Amino acid sequence: MTFLRRPSSLAAFALAAALAASAAHAHAPQPEGLALSYEAARLRMLERSDKLAAARAGVESRSLRADALRHLGGPVVSVTGVAYAYDARLKLDLSSLDAGLTQIGRLLPASLQSSLARLPVRLPDSYTLQREGQGFTSSVSAVWPLYTGGATDAVRGFAGAQTREARADADQTGGEVDQTLVERYFGAQLAQRAADLRAQAERTIAGHDEAAQKMLAAGVISRVERLQARSAYEEARRNAAKARDDAELAAVALARTVRADQPVLPRTPLFVISQPVEPLGHFLDAAQLHHPGLAKVAAKKLQAEELHAGEEALRRPQVLAFGTRDIKRRDEATWVAGVGVYWTLYDSIDRDQLAAASLKQVEQAERTDAQARSDISLLVERNWRALENARRQFASMQAGIDLAQEVVRLRSAGLREGTSTTQDLIDAETNLAKVQTERAQAANDYVQALARLLQSAGISERFNDYIARADIKIE
Repeated sequence: MTFLRRPSSLAAFALAAALAASAAHAHAPQPEGLALSYEAARLRMLERSDKLAAARAGVESRSLRADALRHLGGPVVSVTGVAYAYDARLKLDLSSLDAGLTQIGRLLPASLQSSLARLPVRLPDSYTLQREGQGFTSSVSAVWPLYTGGATDAVRGFAGAQTREARADADQTGGEVDQTLVERYFGAQLAQRAADLRAQAERTIAGHDEAAQKMLAAGVISRVERLQARSAYEEARRNAAKARDDAELAAVALARTVRADQPVLPRTPLFVISQPVEPLGHFLDAAQLHHPGLAKVAAKKLQAEELHAGEEALRRPQVLAFGTRDIKRRDEATWVAGVGVYWTLYDSIDRDQLAAASLKQVEQAERTDAQARSDISLLVERNWRALENARRQFASMQAGIDLAQEVVRLRSAGLREGTSTTQDLIDAETNLAKVQTERAQAANDYVQALARLLQSAGISERFNDYIARADIKIE
C-alpha cells in the first residue's frame, strides 16, 4: 500500500517545490541603478573619460604648436629702448708735461727766461676730468629672412608631423577605451545573467530542500536522499553568492568606466549575428586605411624626412634683409638697412654623416611601416577567424539547450510518476542553468571577438552598427 501512495506523495513534493520556487522568484529583489544602452554608455564615456581627455589634450598641444610656427620665416620687428646714466672719471698725469715746459723754457732767450722765472707758473702733477649725465635712446629694428634653404619649411613640416602622430595616438586610445567598454559593459551583463541563473537555481533547489525535509518526516524518502538535497542546496547557495559577488564587481567596473556614481544596468543585450560578417578582405582593407598604428608610423616617417630636409638646408646659404632706425625726429634720426648673406663654408661637424644618419631614420620608418602592415594584417585575420569560431560555437550550443530543457521536463514528469528521484530533478535543473550560462558566455565571446576585430581594423566606432544587425539577442 505504501507503494501506491508514493506517486501522490511525490506529486505533492513536486507541487510544493514548484510553489516555493515560484514564490521565491516572485519576491526576488530587482536591481536598481542607471539604465544605459551601449550607445548611451559609449557617449557618456567619450564625454567623461580622463584617458580620452588626456589624449585630446596632447593633440591640441601639438596642433597649437604647429599653428604657432605657421608664419615661421616671416619678418621679425622689434623695438629697443635704453635709459641710462653715467659718471665718467679720467685722471691725467701732468708731471711729464711740466718737465717738458721747463725744457722748452731753457731754449728761449735769456731775457725771456728771466721774465718767465718771475712768473708763478707751475702745472700740477695730475688732473682729474669728471663728466656725469643721463639720457635715453630708442630704435626700431626689422629682420626678414629671404632665403633659408628650406629650413623653415622643414621645421613647420616636422611640427605638423608631430601633430599627426599625436592624433594617431589619440585614435589608438579611442580604440582601447572602446574595447574596454565592450569588455565591461557586456561582461557586467554576463555576470548579472550568471548571478540571476544561480539565484534562480538556488531558489528552486531551496524549494526542493524544504520539500525533501517534509517528505523525510513523512517517511517517503530515505535519509540519503534528504542529505543529497541538503548538499545540493548548500552548493547552490555557495555558487549563487560567488556569482553575486562577481556581478557586483563587474557592475562597479562598468560604473567607473562611464563615470557613474551608481550601478549601471546594461540595456543592450548580448547578441550574435547568425550569418558571417563581411569577408576577411573587407577588414584587411579597412585596417590599411584606418589603423592608428599605421598612421603613427607614417607620421614618424614624415618627421624623419623633415629632419633630413633640415639637415640639407644647413648646407645652403642664408639670406636676410635687415634695418634699424632711431626713434627720433626725422631730421635727427639715424638709420641703417641692408642685405646679409651667411654661408658656412667649413664646419667641424661632418654634414655628410648627419645627412646619412637622417636618411637611415627614413629607412627605419619605411621598414617599420612594412612590418606593421604585416603584423596588423595577421592580427586582423586572427581576430576574423576567432569571430567565426565564436559564431559557430554559439550555434552548436542550441542542441545542448534543447536537450537540457527536455531532461528537466522529463525529470519533473518522472518525479510526479515516481520514476525519478529528487536528485535527478536537481541535477537536471542545475545542468540547465549551467548550459544556459555557457550559452550566454558563448554570446559574450562572440561580442568580444567582434570588438577585437573592429579595433584591429581601426573601425571600433562602428560596433553599434553590428548591434543593429544582430538577429539573436540573449534577453
